[in-house]
Parts: sequence; structure tokens; C-alpha cells
Amino acid sequence: MEVSAAAELEAAERVVMRWDSSAGGDEPMMFDGAGDRAEAERFLRALDDIRRLAPPSPSSAAVQVAMARLEDEFRHVLVGRALDLEIEALAGLSSLSMSSDRRNSDATDAGDDDDGSSVSSSVGRRSSYRSLLSIREIDLFPADAISDLRAIASSMAAAGYARECVQVYASVRKPAVDSALRRLGVEKLSIGDVQRLEWDALEAKIRRWIRAARAAVRGVFASERRLCFHIFHDLPLCGSTAATAAATSHDTPFAEAVKGAALQLFGFAEAISIGRRSPEKLFKIIDLHDALSDLLPDISDIFAASKAAESIYVQAAEIRSRLADAVRGILSEFENAVLRDPSKTPVPGGTIHPLTRYVMNYSSLISDYKATLSELIISRPSASSRIAAEGNEAAPAFPDLDLPDPDSQLPLASHLIWIIVVLEHNLESKASLYKDAALSHLFFMNNVHYIVHKVKDSAELRGLIGDVYLRRLTGKFRQAATSYQRTAWLKILNCLRDEGLHVSGGFSSGISRSALRERFKAFNAAFEEAHRIQSAWYVPDTQLREELRISISEKLLPAYRSFLGRFRHHIENGRHPELYIKYSVEDLEIAMADFFEGAPPSQHNRRRSHG
Repeated sequence: MEVSAAAELEAAERVVMRWDSSAGGDEPMMFDGAGDRAEAERFLRALDDIRRLAPPSPSSAAVQVAMARLEDEFRHVLVGRALDLEIEALAGLSSLSMSSDRRNSDATDAGDDDDGSSVSSSVGRRSSYRSLLSIREIDLFPADAISDLRAIASSMAAAGYARECVQVYASVRKPAVDSALRRLGVEKLSIGDVQRLEWDALEAKIRRWIRAARAAVRGVFASERRLCFHIFHDLPLCGSTAATAAATSHDTPFAEAVKGAALQLFGFAEAISIGRRSPEKLFKIIDLHDALSDLLPDISDIFAASKAAESIYVQAAEIRSRLADAVRGILSEFENAVLRDPSKTPVPGGTIHPLTRYVMNYSSLISDYKATLSELIISRPSASSRIAAEGNEAAPAFPDLDLPDPDSQLPLASHLIWIIVVLEHNLESKASLYKDAALSHLFFMNNVHYIVHKVKDSAELRGLIGDVYLRRLTGKFRQAATSYQRTAWLKILNCLRDEGLHVSGGFSSGISRSALRERFKAFNAAFEEAHRIQSAWYVPDTQLREELRISISEKLLPAYRSFLGRFRHHIENGRHPELYIKYSVEDLEIAMADFFEGAPPSQHNRRRSHG
């Protein structure tokens, strides 16, 4: 029996030594995928016989020759039999899973429609990164090649050369993974590189990163993990026995192949999460947060169960948390920026201030991100604490935010109302810059009306603001309109009162013709001044502009008609009546069409009562 065993061992060693890579021969590869695997199977059986018949000794010549040969064969299969990765199919993991329901799009995103918003393109996209398609494991090798790799890895691990096998695997698959990420558009950027980029460039890179990350996690990393499982599952890679290694059978080669690429991929999101916070970054950071949140379950499935790779999942979860902190911090920055907006030049004509447009378009976008922000914004604002935090001693103190129903409101809703309160506070300061009190009221009316209009136009924003607060805003712009009319027109309407026109005593009583002439002259001068000045004022909303003209006309025209009817004959019976009765009621009605157009009055051929 011993003689037979010795002969059998010698025969096995001869089979192995025939494939000595160091001999410099030009033998073909055993595992070449050509279909004839007889030599490969004979080699593996011989290696099994050596392990079975000889004392365990990884340093024996035959074993060393066999291991060197198997390393070459393993590398050959990994390099030569890999299937071409279809990056286009992987990229489809992004496009197929992104919702098409995007009410607001980036102006810089090619192919997306512009909604006409005056907010810069950096705030522009509704977040909807909720997966419709999850992990897609792609075949990286043909089935027979995977069988060969499994057979080689099993023989090397059994001979105590598992570490060498893993090193060969990682040396081939790591560059393949890196190449796949490059083809997906993932760039090698340090945290410093990312933070030095201009925001416009960074914004485009965030969009590309989201697409690439989805494909990398759900396609590249998932497929690599499956490949490692098929090759290394249950092999004793980390311990002396299969029992101690079973729990981490394919962790090490998988981690060594993908860890560098994964750290590079998530390093970009990390750089964004710790970068400088500014309002224009909010919506892209929410997109990044939502994309990462959407990927985390898949990252967990792929990495968290692996002792060797779980740090990647931990890193991704920490980055998502920092992105959430950044979102909260940016919202606070935005609120404070609105409060301390420094512009001290009144806008011409009392039109809508650029700050009002920016803030309300920004608020509409905030409401579009309601699903995410409702989860992230968990505390309510306090007016007094905000002002105190600003240290803005010049700003007049005003009370804490008076919410209509604070207990039933989301904290996000409270923040949106607070933003509008702060905006109103700022607008009141800007209104005081106008020397003409009537124009100050018109400016405030225009801007609060625009706020109301924007709230009504967005179902999401209106739902968060609530009808109770919306009614308060509506009341404010109507009050401003009333204040404007009272300030601008009371003096003109007072010219059409009877007081001061009657005389009595002596031998006559009745109307003082001289007083009446002065009254007509005063009216003409006041109306002409109002017409000249207020035609240059601007009410941009067509409906509001017309309603304001009608409201003024309903007061002015009947009063003028009545005044003219009562006193006209006193003027017409005297000399040069055309100097005093310059306008008919129809003339005034025509002139009213010039008001609030934001331009000098047009030259109407007005019908005169005389001339």
C-alpha cells in the first residue's frame, strides 16, 4: 500500500511539474475556455492527490509549482474571459428610475423646459429619486469561466494559498471596477478639488454623480459582489478551517476589488456635505440626499453584511446625515439672508422687488420638496431668537411668529410662513425708502399681492401655508391698496367738495365764482400731476392694475360728474371757461388707462369741453 501510494504521489507530481511556469515553456493555458478541459481536470486531480498523499506542506516543490501555475491560470481567466460591461445598460438604471413628474427644472439641464422662474438655475428641480428599478446584477463572466475560477480558487484555498488567490483577483478586478466608474463619468476629485469648483460646474457634476452612483451601486458593485460570491463562497479565505471562514467567505476579495472605487464615489458626496453652505445649493443638495437615501438600502444589501466592506455602508449613512444637516443649515442661512438683505435703492415705479420674486420662487421650490424637507425639518422657527441671533440691533423687534394653528402644522410650514413674515418685514423697510407715501403703499401692495399670487399658484405651497394665513396676506395687500388710494386721491377728491364755494351776506348769496374757478384750477393741476407721476408707477399684475383703476374711477368719475353738473353753468357763463373746465368725464376716464403702466402718459387726443 505504501509503495502504491508513493507511486501514485510520484505520478501526481509528474503531472503537476509538466506545467512548471518557471521552466520557460510555451504551453497553452489549461483554462482557456476552448472546450477541452481534460488537462485542467487532470491537473486539479493531481493536486488533490498530492494534498491527500503527502504530508501537509505548502512549501513542497510540487505544490509551489502548482500554485504558481494556478495563479497564472486564474489571472488569465480573469483578464481574458471577462465580458464587456455594457455601460449604456448600467446608465439606464438612472434614467429608468427617475420620475418624469418634475414641475421645476434646471435651466442648465439640457432638454428640460424652463418654467420662467426668476430664481437662478441653481435652484430648480423637484426631487423624485425614488427607485422604480433596484439592483441589476450583470454577468461579468460566462458561466464556464466562473466555474473555472471557482475550481482554481478552491484548489488554491485548500492548499493554503487563499491570500495569493485573493491578491490576484483584486489586482485584476480593481482596475476593471475603476474603469467602469470612469466610463460612468465618476471623476477622481479630492475634497479640496470639489470645494474649489464654481457652483455652476459643481451643479452639473452633482447631476452626473447621481446618475453614476445609481449605476455604480446597483450595477457595478452588485455584480462584483455576486461574482465574488460565486467564486469564493464557503472557501477558507480568512482562517485555517472552513468553519471559521464561512461567515466571511467572499468578503475580502470583494472589498479589495471595490473599496477604493466606492470610497472615491462617495467622497464626492462627502465633499458636498461639508462644503460652504449657501441658499443656491439647497435643492441640489436635497437631490443628492434623496439619491443617497434611495441607494442606502441597496448599499446595505451589498456592503453592510460584509465585515470587510461594511465601513462603506457606514460612510454612506454618515454622508447622508451630514447632507441632512447641510439642508437644515442652508434653510436657516436663507431665512437670515432674507432678513438682512442690504438693498437700499427703491425699485422704480413701486413694482415687485427682485427679492420678493426670488424669495417666493425659492419658497415654491421648497414646497415642491415637501416630502424630503418634512422629514428633515423638525423644529419651528422663533422670530425673537432669530433676530437676537443675528445681532441686528437696527432692526425693530417684532413678536414671535403667530402661527394660525401651530400644533397641527408641520415645522416646514412654520418655516415657510416665517420666511414670508421676514420678507414682509424687509419689504416694509424698503417701502419706507420712497419719499412719496402713496408710492410706498403701492409698492407694498404690489409685493404682498405677488406673495399671495405665488402661494395660490402652488398647490403644495398653499397647502403648507394654509388658508388662514393666506387670508391674512390677502387682507394686507387690500389694506395697502386702500392706503394708497386714500393717500394719493384724497386731496384730488377734496377739490370736488362744496365746502368753501358758497358765500352769503350783504346783498347777494350763492356761489363764489372766483372760489369755483380756483377749485377747478386746483383739481386740474392735481389730476394732471397725478396723471404724469402715476402713469410712470407700475402695477405688473394685469388684473390688479385694472381693478385699481376701476376702484379709483368709481370714486373719481361720479364725484367729478356731480361737481361738473352742479357748477358748470357758473363757469360757462363767464369768460374763458376752457381755462377752468379742461376735462370732460370721458377725458378723465380715458386718462385713467395710462395709470400704473410704468411709462410716461400717452398723448391722447382728449375731447375738451371747450376749445
